[in-house]
Amino acid sequence: MSYFDKHVFFCTNQREDGSACCGNFAAQKSRDYVKNKVKELGISSEQNHIRINSAGCLDRCEAGPVLVVYPEAVWYTYVDESDLDEIIEEHLKSGRIVERLKI
Repeated sequence: MSYFDKHVFFCTNQREDGSACCGNFAAQKSRDYVKNKVKELGISSEQNHIRINSAGCLDRCEAGPVLVVYPEAVWYTYVDESDLDEIIEEHLKSGRIVERLKI
């Protein structure tokens, strides 16, 4: 059994050579947005146990920006905060995979 009900990892890697990476898409800002939103909604409590983390390179640069939700191991890409809101509402709160953002 996983310690967290949901554990979300955002690739926030920034490549020094300027090549394709999630950091080129303001991934840290997106991670911060989701972390704050989950906290604001009260779904990161001990009862729901949702954790939002940064990760180094997740090696999915071609699909970037990316995040992955465990324990389901569902990978998502996103464009803006409305995509992130949909992942929060559908997957993190309701347990339904957002097929249109899944990679």
